[in-house]
Amino acid sequence: MLPLLIILGLTIFLFVWGKFPPDVVALMAMLSLYLTGILNLSETLTGFSNPTVIMIAALFIIGEGLSRTGWTAMAGQFFVKWARRKVSRLLVIVTLGSSLLSGFVSNTGTVAALLPVTVTAAWNAGTLPSKLLIPVAFGSNTGGLLTLTGTPPNIIVSNALVENGITGFSFFEFGLIGLPLLIISILYFRYVGHKLLPDHRTDNKPIAIDQEMHKWIANYSIGDNLYRLRIRSMSQLINTKIGDWDFEGAHRVSVMRLKRRHPNKLQGIHQFVEMPGPDTEMRYHDIITVKGEPEDVDKLMLKCHLGVIPMKPVKDELKRELINQEVGMAEMIITPKSVFVGKTVPMGHYLKQTGVQLLAASRNNKPLAGKIKIEAGDAFVIRGQWENIIALKSVYENLVISGSPEALSKNVDELTTRSYIALSTLVLMILLLVLNIMPGAIAALICAGIMMLTGCVPITKAYQGISWTSVVMIAAMIPMGLALQKTGVAQMAANGLVDSLGNIHPTALLAGIFLLTAAFSQTINNSATAVLMAPIAIMASMTLGVSPKPFMIAVAISASTAFLTPVGTTTNAMVMAAGGYKFIDYFKVGGPLLLLFFIATLILVPLIWSF
Repeated sequence: MLPLLIILGLTIFLFVWGKFPPDVVALMAMLSLYLTGILNLSETLTGFSNPTVIMIAALFIIGEGLSRTGWTAMAGQFFVKWARRKVSRLLVIVTLGSSLLSGFVSNTGTVAALLPVTVTAAWNAGTLPSKLLIPVAFGSNTGGLLTLTGTPPNIIVSNALVENGITGFSFFEFGLIGLPLLIISILYFRYVGHKLLPDHRTDNKPIAIDQEMHKWIANYSIGDNLYRLRIRSMSQLINTKIGDWDFEGAHRVSVMRLKRRHPNKLQGIHQFVEMPGPDTEMRYHDIITVKGEPEDVDKLMLKCHLGVIPMKPVKDELKRELINQEVGMAEMIITPKSVFVGKTVPMGHYLKQTGVQLLAASRNNKPLAGKIKIEAGDAFVIRGQWENIIALKSVYENLVISGSPEALSKNVDELTTRSYIALSTLVLMILLLVLNIMPGAIAALICAGIMMLTGCVPITKAYQGISWTSVVMIAAMIPMGLALQKTGVAQMAANGLVDSLGNIHPTALLAGIFLLTAAFSQTINNSATAVLMAPIAIMASMTLGVSPKPFMIAVAISASTAFLTPVGTTTNAMVMAAGGYKFIDYFKVGGPLLLLFFIATLILVPLIWSF
């Protein structure tokens, strides 16, 4: 027992110290349990085959699919629009919005999606980001209590019940307490919390795709020399391939986009070819977007019997024309050692190795047109498949890609067919869980597979969407819970709680479990906290002879109340720099909210889940 207590104490100390990543600390603790003989080999590695771990990994992929297909970005934009620049309304909306999103998307993914739009909305509404970002973080933590899959502690406590032969929680059962707590959070921030939020000024304006797009349009004159041409019935282009015409060489015009309008059973109607290549076939009534000098476009129109469709160079129309879920834009700077220095290229030229297009150029902050001889320091706006833009630096050395294409790609709020596939996949997973058709881990794996096979999450990006730190940490901490039970430490802790509080009333024991879990969650990851406390709560309830469900709900709630420190959850840490927060800010704002959650838990939980 003593070696386990030493390992547990050191593990908690290292979690709090923060010098080592939490997954490394958890792995060291797991290995220590084996090396000291507390657990055998199969017991030590049991966490890596645990359904909880597999389900959480799959949920990260599902959340990534929703993010990559535009749902989180669109939701964030809607929240800002509904506020209508009113700070009080914006405060309520971002808190509510982050809560609702985090019920289905990971807390981290929710905050990542809402952070840039919230900061921008704060400036637009005439307030500071520090007045909104803590509510976003706390709202995401609270929203995780709305569903079984909203946050890992929910899954951990539910599976702990199942492993002890007790029926787990249903998908929306957490919402019975999560919804009242959400209402409490919103009312708190609306009428009390906003007075406690600090006034910190920051200059770290995040990249927003709309702002970047509008900046490029202004600085590079992107809308200039951009035309939409319709292929008429007499055009020689009909049923020929783009590569047959050498548009760039012979006509000095670049084809950027093709919109298929002619009905076809195989191709469908209004199908877009965002980056048409040499083998793309042109048909009657197609609309091609081209870039070139006016006289060159006029010659092409006359020669090939094309009609022109007016295109207004307004920002939003150009954005819809040039950016979507698959194709994006970025800014590229040429360095003195680049292979492009000294080469002459026309605007609209495609880089052969990547298929990325040189859309516009600027030198000394002045737009360039036509053919240009590239010099060091020249800046280009490039357009291509998002993955090709991201991979550009690995293909060509000595290039600087400004901003973050990976982050920009997730902020495209246009919905596509894949967007509805991703949403349908989420609904499917919820139905599978609600109807209890199959185990949660299998349902999540199936839906994660659908996300990948349908392209909602590129297979090459699927693993990148998983927070492996969280997954490995949970897997490595599960043996600690097993060791607590095997050595009798969990029983001893449970007996201590029962002897000191249980004889008073089960509510007193509930209060003790809540406060102990909440204390751990301020400095230890909420998943690790839930893994540690779940066996203790079950042992305590069984010793007292009452139902363990109220106590497990209390563990899930209190594990998600890391309101006092910026290190308790990743979401708290994510908003710290953006809001310019200090350690004490979390304590001032989160203290009263934690107290409200504590009181609400003691009152509501016994009413919903009787002892």
